This record gives sequence, structure tokens and C-alpha cells, in this order.
Amino acid sequence: MASEMMEALELLCQEKHIDQLYLIERLEQSLAKSYADVLHLPFGARVTIDRTTGRVYVYELVPKGEEDPETGEYSEFDEVDVTPPDTSRIAAQHAKAEIRAIVRNAARQQIYEEFSQRIGDIITGTVLQTTPDFTIIKIREGVEAELPHFDQRRYPEERNERPAGERYGHNQRIKAIIIDVRDPNSTQPVVRGERQRPPIVVSRTHPDLLRRLFELEVPEVYDGIVEVRSVAREPGIRSKVAVSSNDDRLDPVGACVGPKGSRVRTVVSELRGERVDVVLWSDDPAKCVASALSPARVSRVIIDPETGYATVIVPDDQLSLAIGKEGQNARLAARLTGLHIDIKNESLAAGILRDLPRATVEEETVEEGEHRCEYVGANGIQCRNMARPGSRFCGVHEQMADVEVSSDPDSLI
Repeated sequence: MASEMMEALELLCQEKHIDQLYLIERLEQSLAKSYADVLHLPFGARVTIDRTTGRVYVYELVPKGEEDPETGEYSEFDEVDVTPPDTSRIAAQHAKAEIRAIVRNAARQQIYEEFSQRIGDIITGTVLQTTPDFTIIKIREGVEAELPHFDQRRYPEERNERPAGERYGHNQRIKAIIIDVRDPNSTQPVVRGERQRPPIVVSRTHPDLLRRLFELEVPEVYDGIVEVRSVAREPGIRSKVAVSSNDDRLDPVGACVGPKGSRVRTVVSELRGERVDVVLWSDDPAKCVASALSPARVSRVIIDPETGYATVIVPDDQLSLAIGKEGQNARLAARLTGLHIDIKNESLAAGILRDLPRATVEEETVEEGEHRCEYVGANGIQCRNMARPGSRFCGVHEQMADVEVSSDPDSLI
């Protein structure tokens, strides 16, 4: 019977990839506490398990010498063999739960050592179970992850890593990013039921999920030719990604969008229809802000580097597009650039621009050899059209510039 127990332990260690000596030592410590209680041994017991036969030996610890006057404890003990005749039965009863705990903790420790180095990596898993508070995802055989989506009003200390509106079905394959791996040796659990929950925590709302998805879909991003400089997300609704290229001959936005939008469409499909805007990053803050507010057209950007504020002036018909629904476009642009953005239309900003020194105004970038029409209306707003080649004005105002307008209002009748 004893040899059968050792064979069973050996098979268990091979299956769970656990050190057999470690398991036996832990089992000896657990049995020592159990026999000390069962046999009523005041100073405890020491248990040894024969590595070959599996026989259990129990020794009572009998103190010798004098106790420490400060601590009241003994430092030396004699061991007296008190092995009961039914050690195998008692050992089996008390070892069952301990073996399960040892196996579970050893498996969690192996997962922690492997995946704690992979925080920030993307994983693909299969949905095993969905509860109102979290979803269990199977990464591989014996390794599971948790996607928490707790109600923040009821459990403010918990996470909510599921985009609004997403629901998962059984055996559905999803991608997520690893954001945390719980340490099994931690003595202070930070969330309720942590010991019974999978040690790996994943997210589908983290901005880095977009980075990893573009690495999977865009070879130029994976190779480092195109760099994702900044990401701003409102999970499940809309995101902005700013990219730049290390090769002047390569268009980073076109590389990320792909032929007919095929690459970005794959990312959008994985994010369940979340709108993704890919914009061009620039080291010039004014150009970066103008690009981040895409698809709105920007007339001018005024940067205050001391306060980190950017005043953006847009055409009157672009104001609502620049701000976005409930301020979404402006909010994402601010997160993307790290600047506070104040958007004004040209009508309201006419007085500000009139008094502002020309050198502090960053003009909208145009191609070399082109410039805007120089016509300025009575309200102080410059025409938004491009000038004709070889002329200072656009086609609309080119002839008006040479016409002398009478100051008599009746002459216009």
C-alpha cells in the first residue's frame, strides 16, 4: 500500500510538473501539524516519509535543557518515536487536502513565473465561462485567465476591463492583453476570492491592446519601421492612433490602413466595431494637434508651451466636427497629444487673431509653393481658399481685389 502511495505521488508530480522532493517535504510539514493535534503532543511532532517505501514515521519532540528566559521557548529537543499503527490511514485522511493545496499552489507559482514576464503581451484564448462579474478565458491546457468586468459602483476596488456593449459566448475566441499576474505567495489578497480565481488578469480596454493588434496586422509596425507613438481610447466607441515612420519613403498612415482599409478593418473587427482613426504624428506640437483633430480641418493652432495649452481655430462649418459628439473628438485628441485643447471657430477668434503677433501663430501646413488667399474680409477673417498659381488671391477674390468699392451704400443698389 505504501509503495502504491509513492507511485501515485510520482505520477502526480510528473503530470503537474512538480518537484517530488518538494511535495514530500511539504507533506511532512503538514502531517507534523496534524499528528501533533491528533496525538495531543504539547511541543509538536516531526514526521518523515520513507522515499522508497512511503512509510510514515512520527516523532514526538521532547524538550531538553532549560527554556530561554526571554522567550520561554526551548532550543533543543529529543525525538521519541510515537508512530501509531494506523499511520497510513491517518496520513491519507490528512494529506488529501494538503496535496490538493500543494498542487494548486505549485501550478500557480509556475504560471506566475512564466507570465509575470509577459505583462503587456497579447494572448488569444477561448471563453470557458461568463459570470456577471468576470469571464474565464482558457489560454492553453491548465492555464486560465480572468477578464474582470465588475460593477464599479458595488465593487470600487475591483477592475472593469470589458468594453461597454461587449458580450462573450461559450467557446468564442477573443484577444486580450495581460495586465497583471497575481503572486501566489502574497499573504495579503487585494481582491475578494483571489485564491479561487485565475492568477492571470487580462484586459480588452487597455490602450496597449491597439498597439499589439497593429503589430499583428501591420508588418511595418512589427519590424519597427512604423512606430505607434501614442494611443487614446474610449473602449468600445472610438480610438485614435498616432503613428510615425522611420523611413521617409514610407507613409505610416497608409501602411497601417492597408490596401482599401484592409489592415485597419481587421483591427476594427477584433474590437467589435470600435472606430479607429489613424493619424500622422509630428514632433511639432501644432502639426500634431491639427492632425489629431482629424477628420476636422484646422485653420491655425496656437501653442503655449509654458502652460501646455493649445488654442485651435477651425472654420465655422468645422466646429462641431472638431469637437465631436459630446466632445469626444477633442477629448481623444487631447489624450493623444498630452495638451489641453481649446477649440474656437474663426468668427469668435477674429478679435484674438487681430491682436495676436503674427510670429506666434502656426499656420496650417501647405505644400511648397502654395499659400492661402490673402483676402481678408470686413470681419477680419482671412479667406480659407488656396491662392491661384502666380497670384495672391483665389479665383473668387482675384478680381475683387482690383475693384475699388465705394463707401456710399447707395452705390451698391
